[in-house]
Amino acid sequence: MPETPASPDVIRLDVWLWAARFFKTRSLAKSAIETGKIDVDGQRAKPSRAIRVGDALRVTRGEEAFEVSVVALASRRGSAAQATALFHESDQSRLQREQIRAQRTAERNGYRAPEGKPDKRARKLIQALGDIDAF
Repeated sequence: MPETPASPDVIRLDVWLWAARFFKTRSLAKSAIETGKIDVDGQRAKPSRAIRVGDALRVTRGEEAFEVSVVALASRRGSAAQATALFHESDQSRLQREQIRAQRTAERNGYRAPEGKPDKRARKLIQALGDIDAF
């Protein structure tokens, strides 16, 4: 009995991550899976792993970590609203991401970017400091 493309029972992990808009391309999703940034039910997965509705995923993307459960399957990439309907993120994961984001912005508050390029004197000081670090 052939599967209908609208509602498959299982789908490849890399395809689902791409369709759920966690990664911009399928090859980026595949490389993230291969480097161990994606866990399915607490275990490291392969890109071809079949996922089903109800599976728990931990997705690490940059400095952010998402703990989601699969709500629906899709093999095609749709709008952002359709993508968010494919998973449900836990409240704890969402709060943790917001706290980390707030901490990063608080750390950045003390930094002031220079107003312009360094002048000749400043460039010499920068080069001298670079030479000290080389030793």
